[in-house]
Amino acid sequence: MTSSVNGRVLDEDMDNQIVQAVCVEDGIGVVSGSIGMSDFSDEILLSILRYVSTSDLVNNVSRTCRKLHTLCHDKTLMTTVTLSEEYTADDGAIRQVLKHLSNHVQSLSLSGCYWLSGSTIDRLIRCRSLVRLDLSGCRVTSLRLSRLLSSLPILRSLAFDVSPGFDSAQLSGEARDSLSRLSELRQTVLTPSYGVVPCCSSLFSLQLQLDIPDVTREGTSMCCQLMMGQSSVPHYQQLEEFTACLAPGEVNQTLLLLYLAVFSVRVPERLRSFLVSVPGPNPAHWPAAFSLAHSLVQHGDLEALQLPRSWLDATSLGRVLLSNAPKHLNFSRCPTLRQTVIQSLTGTGVRDSTRLVSLNLSGIGHTSNYPECSRARGEEELVAEAMSRLVICCPNLSHLNLLHTHYHHDNAHTPGLEANTHLCTSLSKLTHLRSLALPACALSDGSHTPSPSPSPSSLLLGLRKPSRVGLQTYRPGSGDSLPREGTSGLGTLLAGCPCLEVLEITGPGFISALPRLEPCARVCVDQRTCVNARGVGDTHVAALRGFRGLRRLTLAGLPGVLKGTGLVQVAEHCRDLQALSLANLGSLKTWSYSASLLDTLRNCTQLTQLRLEQPYLVCNGAFWEALSCCSRLRRLCLISRNGTFHPAAVVTFMECCRDVMVCHMFLGGTLVACRTLQKTLLDRFSVERPALSVVIYPLLHEDLPLVIRDMPLPLLDQLTLFQSRVAQAPPSLQL
Repeated sequence: MTSSVNGRVLDEDMDNQIVQAVCVEDGIGVVSGSIGMSDFSDEILLSILRYVSTSDLVNNVSRTCRKLHTLCHDKTLMTTVTLSEEYTADDGAIRQVLKHLSNHVQSLSLSGCYWLSGSTIDRLIRCRSLVRLDLSGCRVTSLRLSRLLSSLPILRSLAFDVSPGFDSAQLSGEARDSLSRLSELRQTVLTPSYGVVPCCSSLFSLQLQLDIPDVTREGTSMCCQLMMGQSSVPHYQQLEEFTACLAPGEVNQTLLLLYLAVFSVRVPERLRSFLVSVPGPNPAHWPAAFSLAHSLVQHGDLEALQLPRSWLDATSLGRVLLSNAPKHLNFSRCPTLRQTVIQSLTGTGVRDSTRLVSLNLSGIGHTSNYPECSRARGEEELVAEAMSRLVICCPNLSHLNLLHTHYHHDNAHTPGLEANTHLCTSLSKLTHLRSLALPACALSDGSHTPSPSPSPSSLLLGLRKPSRVGLQTYRPGSGDSLPREGTSGLGTLLAGCPCLEVLEITGPGFISALPRLEPCARVCVDQRTCVNARGVGDTHVAALRGFRGLRRLTLAGLPGVLKGTGLVQVAEHCRDLQALSLANLGSLKTWSYSASLLDTLRNCTQLTQLRLEQPYLVCNGAFWEALSCCSRLRRLCLISRNGTFHPAAVVTFMECCRDVMVCHMFLGGTLVACRTLQKTLLDRFSVERPALSVVIYPLLHEDLPLVIRDMPLPLLDQLTLFQSRVAQAPPSLQL
């Protein structure tokens, strides 16, 4: 391949090595020379190789030539290694990598490698220089963990899953000694157990994910009585960071209180990060909450805080914030505390609000389970003046979540506030903003209020389609300029935050058929949305194309989307888009934007993850053909209670897109048809794709919860179950 630009000729030879021929006129003749990759310095090549996965370095690049073989095994590339979600690497490839890493690696992550066998995990015994090890999502028994810990004398950080059958009594004395030296521990607890926490007496950081079902597979209630007989309980003398993220269920809340029992006796003096997320309408009461608040007030070095809404009252929370300067605050699902947080940040209630980089003030999405919220709609309203002051006082915010709240722009002038200040206009001043989650009504200018449609004549009642009022239809091909009518506030946000990478827009009444923090909705009903949210449609979606650096986009619960033409514009201009999640756009009685979605998929050349949820999906041959244009797609999830699929087209798609390792489809159809397609895909592609996860099941089947329980937890968290990911954890703890 040869091309000429300004007298320079770029040539790519048969060895795929780029050679640049430079022509220089010296008055006598032309002197030419060539520079190839082999002529680059070692420092330049090492900088390039840092962007290549370790598996490719060891198994592919190192075999190219002697120089690259030497550089690929350089200590700077082998000290810190991440093999998480290396879907294309089978057990043999991982073993080969571990063989070359054994003498150098100090930090190793296998998080999310659910397909690795136990014998591959055993190879880690040779990596005796390991200081940090992450095995989250891997199959690790208590005996295997014991052998592993006995061989890693300088290990200081560990992450693993406590699966059913785990028994800490099987840990050897050497393993317990190794645990006693740990300073960081992350446990994903899948069965009632303390795990290895009682053995870890020197912990600085403890992170827990409690995901235990309330009912066993046999239908009996799960209980935590097994824990009462354990000889030792956790002690947190040196603890600085405590994090607990709970799945819905009473068992998880009971287990959390057992982990926190020691706080009733003594709160760790060095505690500077306390994050507890408890879903559901009735978080269990924790008697030591006020002791914790008193300790945080005394020491004043709080970095991050998240509490269930019933653990502290507004007065106690105000005192905690007054004495500290946190970097991360998460008060999602706490509408009664939102005003206290805003007042503290905008007044003198926080020692230094400029240190705050992550803030989550999202509300409660499914208010039918929260009677007190249904009676107090005003607690979900965002006040323009307060938000404007919040932005001024917290100029370094990088992550902000305002989902499940309401903002209705008022064009009337507010004394002391700049006229016509839209919420998006205020947010545009956050120049460091990287991820943002907003309610749909926050995009509306509030000036186009729908008026009642004219009553149809009695002869045409039920036959004539009523006109849609208040929605603006965006017509593609109108030039590269952004649409302005009805999107002036959004336009200022585009101008002020050009570096935004993650954006989530969700209708206030939206709830997924497969939510993460609520019980699964067996019947998907037409959600009620506020008037302003109904006016957010194709024009607003098209305006999002101004975020050229967007990498993750979520649009959910937007009934105002008519044809989906704005999605095509986003795909054409946001060329770095890697993850796309669309749910319940337009009418729920039909799939109105199907044609535009196909055009969108044809332009998403960098897309690696797609989650699509709609009551009526038609996954025919045209759909799978368009999806095949996403050549880099790795993870796919389709959810539709009345959705249909074409088995032969699915197989053809999987043959075209060889990087697809996750295919989860919860649609309509019979159980036999779903199981037949699932078996066909597994039998045909499992050998060449060791990490392949295929789950195809009717969405409304009564055994769906059991099927979900058997799926790898990392995939549920990252793809299948709907949840917001903005400002959920401090940036330092986000995976």
